[in-house]
Amino acid sequence: MRRVSMLYCVVPSAATRKAQLVHSLREDGLITLGVVATDDEGQVVGYVAFSPVAVEGEELQWVGLAPLAVDESYRGQGIGRQLVYEGLDSLNEFGYAAVVTLGDPALYGRLGFEPAARFDLRCRWPDSAEAFQVHRLADDALNGVSGLVEYSDHFNRF
Repeated sequence: MRRVSMLYCVVPSAATRKAQLVHSLREDGLITLGVVATDDEGQVVGYVAFSPVAVEGEELQWVGLAPLAVDESYRGQGIGRQLVYEGLDSLNEFGYAAVVTLGDPALYGRLGFEPAARFDLRCRWPDSAEAFQVHRLADDALNGVSGLVEYSDHFNRF
């Protein structure tokens, strides 16, 4: 297995939906943190982006995890997990309180995410309750917080 190094940046790439979303968020200064995984030759093999979210219109030092992408030839090697953990660790150090994501509950559950509905949190996309999850970085991040978690409008474009 090749060594994977972590770099803090976002690299625009081909016109895929995920790359377009990252590029759009970056253009408007809405990437809180981007983590890129490269192989020994410096080729990008994965990335994860985190961007600001609000809860019922209130800024609470929360971010949304999206997108997460790993090159097909590198999947199954733990790169996605490593990207997410690196991002969560950095966000925790920077003082962020919580991270939300919309994705596979089996995958994100293994990474410490919990169903957001358990805390009376929801997002605007219909039929997403099972896939919408939250990870607390601060012990009190979910105290007294409930309602609609609002992502940037960029997420509706893709």
